[in-house]
Amino acid sequence: MSQHNTLQRFLFDGIPVRGALVRMDGAWQEVLARHNYPAAIQNVLGQMLAASSLLAANLKFDGTLIMQLHGKGALRLAVAECTSERTVRASARYDDGIHDAPLAELLGEGGTFVMTLEPKDGEPWQGIVALEGDSISQMLENYMRRSEQVETMLLLACNDQTAAGLLLQRLPDGHGDAEGWPHVQALAQTLQQDELLSLDALDILYRLYHQEAVRVFDPELVSFACNCSEERVGNMLKLLGGEEVASVVLEQGSIEVGCEYCGQRYVFDDEDVNTLFGMDVINAVRSEQQRH
Repeated sequence: MSQHNTLQRFLFDGIPVRGALVRMDGAWQEVLARHNYPAAIQNVLGQMLAASSLLAANLKFDGTLIMQLHGKGALRLAVAECTSERTVRASARYDDGIHDAPLAELLGEGGTFVMTLEPKDGEPWQGIVALEGDSISQMLENYMRRSEQVETMLLLACNDQTAAGLLLQRLPDGHGDAEGWPHVQALAQTLQQDELLSLDALDILYRLYHQEAVRVFDPELVSFACNCSEERVGNMLKLLGGEEVASVVLEQGSIEVGCEYCGQRYVFDDEDVNTLFGMDVINAVRSEQQRH
């Protein structure tokens, strides 16, 4: 079976609406291959990964869109990222024994949704709102309406093979027939989840909008990639401080850090830590411990 890892943007010529379709097979399976996520977590992460890809399609800068759900229930944290190069990654933290339940129940009371835009050049921007809605799509639609003042419709679906989604956004008045927005939405509502997961983007667009004038842009490849590195992990260790890092190495023989996204392990021993801090921090901490 051929794999699809494609983002397809489109624009209605006579209606003030833009949209995008995404379907990720291989990229989603790359995420799942690195973690044995239970079904409840797969469902949340797959939808978030599709949504982040769709929203990142409209970024006007080179950088990364980061979407986070913070919960106080069995689901503690879910993160999905998409870069302007259309690379994606995702991860989650959750309690053991988590089971399928409505999203609001998984997150518990007092959860928050965080959207971060990180340009390669320039300062990051972050929006934080209380969770509102019974699904990922509803939460994001409410977020876009309240924080970005953009009327948005999202259809999201995933299984253990594919993560997919449809995004529709109303453009400012002056571009075509403003009354067309409810019509476009109503047609999208007829799309079934199994169609979203199995049909090509052009087939979906024809199925929904063959009577409309739709301008389709070149498809873009979506792929899994992780930007973790030994340098990034080293910088994180520097923030902890030489004394704390050296203490761990003296106690355990080395310090090991694993990437939550791709599972890559980074190990720092005595020599690595001394090089990292530019001094013999291991012997300095050892001597201090011996004095006490």
